Amino acid sequence: MTLGDLTRAELASQPDCWRRARQIGTGNSALPAAGERVLMLGCGTSYYMGLAYAALREAARLGMTDAAVASEWAGDVAGRNYDRVIAISRSGTSIELLDAVSHVDADTPVVAVVGTPDSPLAERGQRQIVDLSFADEQSVVQTRFATTSLTVLRASLGEDIDKDIDAAREALDADLPTRPDQQLVMLGQGWGSALAQEAALKCREAASIWAEAYPSGEYRHGPLAVAGPGTLVWGLTPLSAVLVSAIEATGAATEQPLTASPQAELVRVHRFAVDWALARGRNPDRPAHLSRSVLHI
Repeated sequence: MTLGDLTRAELASQPDCWRRARQIGTGNSALPAAGERVLMLGCGTSYYMGLAYAALREAARLGMTDAAVASEWAGDVAGRNYDRVIAISRSGTSIELLDAVSHVDADTPVVAVVGTPDSPLAERGQRQIVDLSFADEQSVVQTRFATTSLTVLRASLGEDIDKDIDAAREALDADLPTRPDQQLVMLGQGWGSALAQEAALKCREAASIWAEAYPSGEYRHGPLAVAGPGTLVWGLTPLSAVLVSAIEATGAATEQPLTASPQAELVRVHRFAVDWALARGRNPDRPAHLSRSVLHI
């Protein structure tokens, strides 16, 4: 097995994982019902998946949905009185998430979306579990577990997942943009803004390059000042003609999404990150300074 084979195999399995996830999420009583007040908790990638779901659920007018970084949440100090908490963790061992869950009121149901069903998160208290062990990964950098988690959550909202599965298959074979010399910027609107954050994180983790992310409409409010001939600005949702014109006036290159699904476009970014890592002589399966889970504060 050569460098990157592990991650490539895992990211290529995403359409099949999403098909299974669609079945798990549809009508799943462990997931929020319409009208419930919900808190999403996660660290890193899992936080971004929760943030994307929160945007989608509120856009569908299904109930107030907050997303919090686990290390920053220490109980419901604002008195929002959540009806349900969703904790997302591939390993189920991240210390900040376990600490955050310990602050949830005892009478508030906590649902653990995990890749390891016998983990501390899944076992702590009388908790409901969404078992995604079929999407767990051997590589350090999350790809299929994250998008499979989001697919379960989106399916619970009644979204059409089949179109995303088809788009993801296209993304696995689609052309990739030319790697920039200096800077990568990911942009997105709506729930695509959260996935833009995740896309930039994947490139930082796998390839150890500097990548930034912003809501598309915010990019001209300051960050554009750094753009130049060595910059690539990639939209996970379509970039407007006005924005493209402003970006290209700096000498930067732009990349429009090739699919209608921000989630499927993220698969294309996964491939880009792996290829970039290999071009830099790095191992995307085992990036430097990272592990599957943060176990100690």
